[in-house]
Amino acid sequence: MGKKSSPSVVILAIESSCDDTSIAVLRDGEVLSNIVSSQIAHKDLGGVIPELASRKHLEKIDYVMDAALSESGLSLKDLTAIGVTAGPGLLGSLLVGLSYAKGLSLQLDIPLVEVNHMHAHILAHFIDDPKPSFPFLCLTVSGGHTQIVKISSVSEMEILGETRDDAAGEAFDKIGKMLGLDYPSGPQVDKLAQEGQAIYDFPISNIPAYDYSFSGLKTAVKYFLRDEIKKDKSFIAKHLKDICASVQAIIVKTLMQKLISASEDSGILEVGIAGGVSANSGLRQALKVTAVERSWNAYIPQISYTTDNAAMVAISAYYKYLGSQYADLSLTPFTRGF
Repeated sequence: MGKKSSPSVVILAIESSCDDTSIAVLRDGEVLSNIVSSQIAHKDLGGVIPELASRKHLEKIDYVMDAALSESGLSLKDLTAIGVTAGPGLLGSLLVGLSYAKGLSLQLDIPLVEVNHMHAHILAHFIDDPKPSFPFLCLTVSGGHTQIVKISSVSEMEILGETRDDAAGEAFDKIGKMLGLDYPSGPQVDKLAQEGQAIYDFPISNIPAYDYSFSGLKTAVKYFLRDEIKKDKSFIAKHLKDICASVQAIIVKTLMQKLISASEDSGILEVGIAGGVSANSGLRQALKVTAVERSWNAYIPQISYTTDNAAMVAISAYYKYLGSQYADLSLTPFTRGF
């Protein structure tokens, strides 16, 4: 008699930490669907409005779940567990996803698995091959976080350094706003930078160890623009691409310097990037170049796994499920923490 195969582990995961409503279905570590519905309502408002974001999640979540199940070819009865982002993020947005996940867990009588949003960004590297070997370093960069993390296993992570004020993504967005670009500005700065030259010098913050600071860069750019506009009111319009290239160059240089130091000091040559800013073309290219120079094994996620998405939540929940790390229905969201 042949050996019985183990039943599949099917995770439905929900991500609603900010302004993207996302649901994914994963079977035995393979992503079957990853639906993301982004909220465009915040674009004209210059940033995410928390109350509006939570209302939009309520409007979209049923549709997103139906789309995720349909694309996966599975139904609710096939699910093994429900994974959900519990934080960090916007409280109202997290409550929508968490409440929905609890309802599914209760309805289907299957485990609820809590996922930390920042852990999920890192574990996105374990969706596709090649996967990092342990230990590895991950530079996690987004609108709200900038961290260098040492990962010893899927459940052992240690922050080696992080920003003391603004995150790299926040710096991109706020400087973009100074330049008259729409929110979110980071992708626009990146696009314009590719057509410009980094001809303007901006300072790198002198922060000890592996920590970051980007508030000084924002201030430097603000006064640089003020002084240049006094001499020529059309300065930004004339030199926008070069300004963007210069800003991007200094942010990428700052990020990479600390990452290189962390690798040198730890001896770890397995190095990855994650988070929304890991979609930045300058950062991705810098990692590739540095990997060749320093014999790193570099890991760069697919663009679809860089921004907030439920596939990364699903893979995180999958590993926690395998370790029987379940949550109960008293689970509450958290807005900060790693």
